[in-house]
Amino acid sequence: MHIAVLVKQVPNPESLAAVLRIDEAVCKIVLPPGHPMVMSPFDEQALEAALRIRDQSAAQMRISAVTLGPESARAALKQALALGADDAVHVLDAAFDSADSYLTAHALAAALRRLGTVDLVLAGRQAADWDAGVVALGVAEILDLPSVAFACAVQASSESVRVERVLPDGYETFELAMPALVTVSNELGEVRKPNLRETMRAARKPVASWNAAELGLDARELRARRKLARLYLPQKRAQCEWIEAETAAARGALLAQRLHAERLIPKP
Repeated sequence: MHIAVLVKQVPNPESLAAVLRIDEAVCKIVLPPGHPMVMSPFDEQALEAALRIRDQSAAQMRISAVTLGPESARAALKQALALGADDAVHVLDAAFDSADSYLTAHALAAALRRLGTVDLVLAGRQAADWDAGVVALGVAEILDLPSVAFACAVQASSESVRVERVLPDGYETFELAMPALVTVSNELGEVRKPNLRETMRAARKPVASWNAAELGLDARELRARRKLARLYLPQKRAQCEWIEAETAAARGALLAQRLHAERLIPKP
């Protein structure tokens, strides 16, 4: 069985809020020099799901990590290899520097085609930077794969995959014929940490680098479809209004009238 895991390198979300700055003139996020970049935590969950499938299976299994990004994104692939992935693919081309979800999905789909037979594609439910959650399902649409999102448990056999999916008020279970694509949610549970043995082996595991031409993508497919009109940090405003009256009952009545005026409660 061959499992491909889509991963993305993102700014460390645990420290991003304190240093985030937006250049509104060019609609760009500006990070301070040396800000740590990590694998998106949801993608760690997807890789963990793949490793659990391998742990529970006696069949021969290959796990490939696939990413699109600049040269620095290779670190996310090295992390995936240190966690137990067998090989990795880096989609690297200047044409993808400003890729939107549409272009990213097409490039990753092309990379999966070139990988050959892939039985199961796993990805995080969304990336921890833009939180769009559409790239993986876009890949499924392009490759005509059945897909399930928000998985909290994934079990695979030689011909099918059984997925338990998170709902707002419970769970539901699906069984899909492979090949298929599943996005994994944080309800999967705790992910493993790299051990010394796998970290040392990671340096010897193969990492392929493919550009747009090698993926067979032409100029028409390299056009981003998103038009970013504005990127900004919302302003936080707070206003405190004191209600004065001689008694508590009078203050309560005035408060009710004020809330009604703001259409927050029905007429008192």
